[in-house]
Amino acid sequence: MARSVLITGGAHRLGSMLCRCFAKAGWDVWCHYQRSSSAAELLRYELEQQGFSIRTIQADLADDAQRRQMMNHIMVQSGPLYCLVNNASSFEPDSARDFDIDAARQQLEVNLLAPMALSALMAQGIPCSDTSGGRSIIHVLDQKVFNLNPDYFSYTTSKLALERLVALQAQALSPQLRVCGVAPGLMFLSGPQTQQNFDKASRINLMRRPTSPAQVAASCLFLADNQCITGVTLTVDNGQHLVPLPRDVMFMVQDLLKDSQ
Repeated sequence: MARSVLITGGAHRLGSMLCRCFAKAGWDVWCHYQRSSSAAELLRYELEQQGFSIRTIQADLADDAQRRQMMNHIMVQSGPLYCLVNNASSFEPDSARDFDIDAARQQLEVNLLAPMALSALMAQGIPCSDTSGGRSIIHVLDQKVFNLNPDYFSYTTSKLALERLVALQAQALSPQLRVCGVAPGLMFLSGPQTQQNFDKASRINLMRRPTSPAQVAASCLFLADNQCITGVTLTVDNGQHLVPLPRDVMFMVQDLLKDSQ
């Protein structure tokens, strides 16, 4: 029987790459989405036409009842998960001085509390006798957790807490579960970013090139498969976390482009 994996936010961007990567490696994929039904179904059709296993499931990760319903449905259909990839994320601009408390709570709910809740629900479904090391949780983070700047304040706060959760959960959920993190660099256009901005910003790293979503997905698959790794985070960012900047790289490049006009 194929191992099952739930990938949150699986319909677009890195999520869709994760779904493809795990499905093509022989995993039974559950692709979670909230509002992207059409994209999720197109991805399902694409992979099923190629002979791979994927199912879609809808839930609002900010709603605890929907989180529980989703995990119960997967348990009934597939049994206990072998891997949970917490990829879904809310990414909205704010600052420490001026931010909307309700918007901040929304980001914390999706980026931190949902991964914590889904992890707990996954752990509760695993028999205590299963100590093989084959089951895992992978949190998708951001290189920002190792390269701080004050932009996107609530988002960064949530990812900082999630990065610390990697080691804490690895201790708390062993030996039934391994817990790891992946911290990618800039992979896609974000928010108001233009293509010109992305082309420059994505090369501000040691390797002078954008981070490959396929390589980030492959890193998650590697962590899911390697039964000796737990409690660690891989930075998959071409060394972006080693290039400190006073502001988010998008805003730094935006200022440079303005100055050059």
